[in-house]
Amino acid sequence: MEALSPTMEEGRLVEWKKQEGETVAVGDVLAEVETDKAVMELVARVGGVLLRQTVPAGQTVPVSSPIGLIGQPGETAPAAGGNGAGGAPAVPAARPTAPPAPPGSQPRAGGQPTPPVPAAPATAPAMASATAAGRVKASPLARKIAQERGLDLRVIQGSGPEGRIVLRDLETARPARPVAQPPAAAAAGPAPSAPPAARPVAPTPGQAFTDAPLSQMRKTIARRLVQSIGPVPTFYLTSEVDMERVFEAREAMLAAGSEVKVSFNDIVIKAVATALRQHPACNAWWQDDHIRYWSEVHIGMAVAIEDGLITPVIRHADRKTLSEIGAEARDLAGRARERRLTPEEYTGATFSISNLGMLDIDEFTAVINPPETGILAVGRIVSKPVEHAGAVALRRRMRLTMSCDHRVIDGATGARFLQTLKGMLENPLAIVW
Repeated sequence: MEALSPTMEEGRLVEWKKQEGETVAVGDVLAEVETDKAVMELVARVGGVLLRQTVPAGQTVPVSSPIGLIGQPGETAPAAGGNGAGGAPAVPAARPTAPPAPPGSQPRAGGQPTPPVPAAPATAPAMASATAAGRVKASPLARKIAQERGLDLRVIQGSGPEGRIVLRDLETARPARPVAQPPAAAAAGPAPSAPPAARPVAPTPGQAFTDAPLSQMRKTIARRLVQSIGPVPTFYLTSEVDMERVFEAREAMLAAGSEVKVSFNDIVIKAVATALRQHPACNAWWQDDHIRYWSEVHIGMAVAIEDGLITPVIRHADRKTLSEIGAEARDLAGRARERRLTPEEYTGATFSISNLGMLDIDEFTAVINPPETGILAVGRIVSKPVEHAGAVALRRRMRLTMSCDHRVIDGATGARFLQTLKGMLENPLAIVW
């Protein structure tokens, strides 16, 4: 069982796709595995015959535990704890392949996205040992992130199998070249995509209660919430925004016949991303012995799925148009609900948004997704009588509540960010200018 997501510690074998005695080729799908975020395919890294399924479908096992044996044609499966009769020992069943995943973000709990934690997927020992002499052993994710951060893999000590460099090894590494500082920005944009209700477990008729085992996702949500709520000194800032101009601008965009129907969520995502360019102190990670200020803006949007929440990430959201954000948000949200996201699509957020407005929630507080240091909770848009232009008028209003990690964001810092965000939403030309 291999780690298929940055926070995966165990996996549930959903279904075997190959049966004992069947021929296996490199790249064949052996089984489907439920991680803490999605259902992923376990792919063969070696060819041969599947001699034994040591783990039955439905069972959960820790990462690195053997789940099957692959051997050569004619070879017999070894007895438990021994070698096969009349041949070399069988090879442990090939490991699953996991797509690369960037740093940061993951599912959350209680209406908010869940925290991020690095730990890139490992590679099967057979593949690692086949690495050419002199070539640095590193996971695809570690290579990608090292390139983005300007890190020299040759001077980093790996902690993965056979010294392989994985994502966690990059956390304390210093860049070999300077990272560009984020330029100031000026426009604003849209908000996160919000989700469906989680599946309830109905009590068995005639019984007082029903015990339901924890899914891999729910276990992760519970663990990460404890890590967030306990040690993170959080304070909250709430502001009310006049959404009349955003409403009018969206109506005009829809009337123009755009291919992508831009939602209020999309507009908030764009606005938050643009405001973060002007307030990089809020676009940061707490790293225990240092603070990491990001020059890139990657927005995590909380999406409710059947057994919890997950935070797909819109990368470089500040550089994308409203239509691009709208199309990407819908695609990510749809595949999140099908649990078909790859790790690189739900990790790496530098700031997150949780929107419960479509569920008629006026205002709430969201749980910060460590190592991120801020998250924005978005309430519904509601018409209310307010003072406007010297008279009382009905105006569309929306409440925003920002949760801030006080170790990184001070009260005035968070307040200035919200002030900028409010200004952009109340003057939406800044979003598309």
